[in-house]
Amino acid sequence: MFSRTGPAAIKPNLDNTIALCKYLGDPQNKFKSIHIAGTNGKGSVSHMLASVFQEHGFKTGLYTSPHLKDFRERIKINGKMVEKDFVVQYTAGIHDFIVEKEPSFFEVTVGMAFQYFAENNVDIAIIETGLGGRLDSTNIIHPEISVITNIGFDHMSLLGNTLEAIAGEKAGIIKKNTPVVIGKTNSSTMGVFQQKATESSSKIIFADQVYEIENIEEKNDLLTFEIKHNNISRKIESALNSHYQIENIRTVIATIDSLQSMGYHLTFDSIYRGILKTVEHTGLRGRWEKINDNPRTIIDVGHNPDGIREILRQLLMTAYKDLHIILGLSKDKDYTEILSMLPKEAHYAFTQANIPRALEAETLRIEANTFNLKGTTHINVNDALAFVKEKANSDDLIVICGSLFVIGELDF
Repeated sequence: MFSRTGPAAIKPNLDNTIALCKYLGDPQNKFKSIHIAGTNGKGSVSHMLASVFQEHGFKTGLYTSPHLKDFRERIKINGKMVEKDFVVQYTAGIHDFIVEKEPSFFEVTVGMAFQYFAENNVDIAIIETGLGGRLDSTNIIHPEISVITNIGFDHMSLLGNTLEAIAGEKAGIIKKNTPVVIGKTNSSTMGVFQQKATESSSKIIFADQVYEIENIEEKNDLLTFEIKHNNISRKIESALNSHYQIENIRTVIATIDSLQSMGYHLTFDSIYRGILKTVEHTGLRGRWEKINDNPRTIIDVGHNPDGIREILRQLLMTAYKDLHIILGLSKDKDYTEILSMLPKEAHYAFTQANIPRALEAETLRIEANTFNLKGTTHINVNDALAFVKEKANSDDLIVICGSLFVIGELDF
């Protein structure tokens, strides 16, 4: 499993997925879909789009990865996780295929999602890539629209060491005559996407070039702002109240507007309520999420340099007396760059997830010390939180970040 061991678990082609889906009767061809890739934000965008379609009354499938607590979080219809019986029966049903072809955990899971959505006759399924795009197991669908949120440095051993190379892999989800929305313009990657869109005869939209953001406010735990397009402003509210969600919401609006031009009739009320109720409708967790008051405690699944940078930007807008950061990282991340960015005045508790891929807490503490980041070591994130809560005052801030797997092991 990639979650546990890293790149060694990846099968760098689509052969097994194609063979598995053929074995299942090609379920991926039996429902409409939206395909989403990107370095950061694709999970939030996927959940928001699913929420909007749910709000409008569509029977909506949602496939995302990885999960926090329960494997079944990866496969949902209208916010409800796939039934345990289906997981068991599906796996038993492809036992002979697994023995013969030895597909990866992710390949088996993708086939499971496609089969579940087909059997349940979803109106549309929002499909998030695992990583990359071109060779991602999800990339055998023919979506209504493709979405690429942004490009940053992550999974370089698999995707390449330059933004252009990474963008080339993500651009692999762009299909013939299928529109594509790019969430964030980058001078290094813009040409890559434009070339692929031209080759595919696909209309391309860069959301941040078309939609302006104005009057950003945060109050009552809601993020509010106006999004302007063609001199028309629409007010948006989001319970996902970190400022990095503005970029994701803009990407969602651009995607929905494109779908409307293709004949999807989604009212503004359903769009507005869908974005506002994303957590309620889909169960999305871990995006600058407050899990406790006194002291205020935040969890965030940001785990690569760009993700950590957004957390730091959010910290600049947050009031607190002292800052406590509980940090755990995976050993295949660029942890030296992450450590170089973190605030030296914070109090640190270094921890690790209980998986082979985790960077050992003591190793993390030693590495952090070279950047003058001081703190204690805790093998378990819950022990780390208990320790920090003892030390923190009621007006302090505790942030737990760096690894989705660390967040997943937290008792909340």
